[in-house]
Amino acid sequence: MKFFIDTADIGDIRDLASTGLIDGVTTNPSLVAKAGRDFKDAIREICGIVPGPVSAEVTATDHATQVAEGRVLAKLGKNVAVKVPLTVDGLKTCRLLRSEGTMVNVTLCFSPTQALLAAKAGATFVSPFVGRLDDISENGMALIADIVEIYRQYPHLKTEVLVASIRHPMHVVAAARLGAHVGTMPPGVFRALYQHPLTDKGLAAFLADWKKTGQSILPPAKVAAE
Repeated sequence: MKFFIDTADIGDIRDLASTGLIDGVTTNPSLVAKAGRDFKDAIREICGIVPGPVSAEVTATDHATQVAEGRVLAKLGKNVAVKVPLTVDGLKTCRLLRSEGTMVNVTLCFSPTQALLAAKAGATFVSPFVGRLDDISENGMALIADIVEIYRQYPHLKTEVLVASIRHPMHVVAAARLGAHVGTMPPGVFRALYQHPLTDKGLAAFLADWKKTGQSILPPAKVAAE
């Protein structure tokens, strides 16, 4: 499963990219506004930090303007994935931009039929929002299960299921168990993936016992220099 970070915060992106565990970044107008950055400058910088797909969203709702915006965004970096809404105009834009070789992330997916249409339009990614469905007492992961099952019936469909609106680590676990291709999550959720109190407790015990031995793996001069 690929891990994308859902943020436009350059500091978080640099920090998490340094782990070598991040495969891409997703942004949207709300995240860019929160970061307080010039949109195009932020996308260019993120594309230089992360080699994988960087989703940059159009703001137009009509097909012609979406295409024009998408072409501008695609020029910001070779790894830009233009993000379009799952509307009729968005699907038309997806098909056209894909024919030009641009990656496209079709977002705001909330039903299996929408996901099937995105795949037929040639989307590189489709983004079902599991957290937003959970917020209104629907089952977000049931949607992921349906989409993954449908896509598996048609091997010629190459669209990847990008699970979005992830709120906690168990969303990640459930998505991975279902076979989703990508999970995009806020930095805090990603950091929570490797945190566990028993890991911290065990490490503290090991270090305490090691200190009692009075030994060092590195030569004393090396330890002092560091």
